[in-house]
Amino acid sequence: MASNSITSRDQDERAGAEIVHGPEECYRHSIDLLEELGFPKGVLPLQDLEECGRVRETGFVWMKQKAPYEHFFVGSNTRVSYSIEVTAYVEKFKMKKMTGIKSKQVFLWVPITEMSIDDPASKKIYFKTPMGIGKSFPVTAFMTEEEKQKYLEKKANSTE
Repeated sequence: MASNSITSRDQDERAGAEIVHGPEECYRHSIDLLEELGFPKGVLPLQDLEECGRVRETGFVWMKQKAPYEHFFVGSNTRVSYSIEVTAYVEKFKMKKMTGIKSKQVFLWVPITEMSIDDPASKKIYFKTPMGIGKSFPVTAFMTEEEKQKYLEKKANSTE
């Protein structure tokens, strides 16, 4: 089957979806989604988004970019690869059954299938592989500069 054809399973998953097109709309849609779920805005640094969709009833979301993209997260010292399409099922503080995301661990690219913030007070994001093995990092490692600034200001004000 050609990779650009949509299977009936894909059509079922996407039934009733809210879909937006174009880089500006998709960027705004993806940032709103991350904020609503409680994730830092920089955790999915996708480029040149063309289409984003969400099925609120099931939590299924997808984001399509023009081309695959690799990003290096300085805060976690991790290289991450994003395919043309990234999908997940989302709920507050969790993205599961993720596809299209791989993290480079030593010499291997390992798929990332889940991302969660189990305890928001801990300020840690936990990433899981299909084998159930995971690793956690501080949420600040995935914050945008603007978010980091606000976070640090809030922290400074709460200790005074």
